Amino acid sequence: MTRPEGERLALQIAVAVAAIVPVTAGFWGVLSGFGAPGEFADSHYRYLSGILFGMGLMFWIMIPRIEAQRWPFRMLCALVVIGGMARAGTILGRGGGKEAELALVMELIVTPALFLWRERIDAAAQRKGPWEE
Repeated sequence: MTRPEGERLALQIAVAVAAIVPVTAGFWGVLSGFGAPGEFADSHYRYLSGILFGMGLMFWIMIPRIEAQRWPFRMLCALVVIGGMARAGTILGRGGGKEAELALVMELIVTPALFLWRERIDAAAQRKGPWEE
């Protein structure tokens, strides 16, 4: 296995592992609901959990050809970071507890790192000469 192939495989594994978080949290939220009074709050929580679940599935779907998924990967990462910035505003203003802080790590550290890693692999592939496979 060449270095680029090994790095691509490592990225695929990292994305697969990281996507366990939104798939699990989203699925759990869809099933359990928010538990807040009022139907709208519960339905909204389940809706947002469904989006989170779907985003995790989309990351998984991209894994086999991750190097060819430039724009879908960028968009999903951007959505995660935007959500993380919204969460950071709440944590800074009201606090959030350990669960929120762990989510913030995924949203503002892990996801951007995966994004930059995929971009680096893509840039290296673009620099490859026509005689290289």
